[in-house]
Amino acid sequence: MSLSIRNQLPASVVSVTPGEAMATVQGRLSGGQMVTAAVTMSAVTELGIGEGSEVTALAKATEVALATGEVSGLSIRNRFPGTVSRLTLGAAMATVVIDIGSGQELTAAITQDAAAELGLAEGSRVTALIKSTEVSLATA
Repeated sequence: MSLSIRNQLPASVVSVTPGEAMATVQGRLSGGQMVTAAVTMSAVTELGIGEGSEVTALAKATEVALATGEVSGLSIRNRFPGTVSRLTLGAAMATVVIDIGSGQELTAAITQDAAAELGLAEGSRVTALIKSTEVSLATA
């Protein structure tokens, strides 16, 4: 299956915390970073997700927020520090590709105004932020 979602990060599941309707699934990326997804319990069951499972964490570029300074006091679980490797400015929107290490990249689609206000340029240090409820999981 091919997907239009740009952010597709392979991960190994290290824990599944079940709830009544939802579960949190934590996975380790190849670079050691952790990714957390909040998915339905039925998805965990149907996909056979458990500790040691191999999954792909998926996040739309429009669901990735960027910060250029200290990140604290936020409930957002997924925080990926990195460096802007490509910045493409359009009439209204900007596409920002962030190198998060170990050959992995995240893409953020933000407004051109936000990119300008953050002073983004290739080589800028940023932290990509993704709510766990915006991360989907896929299995092979």
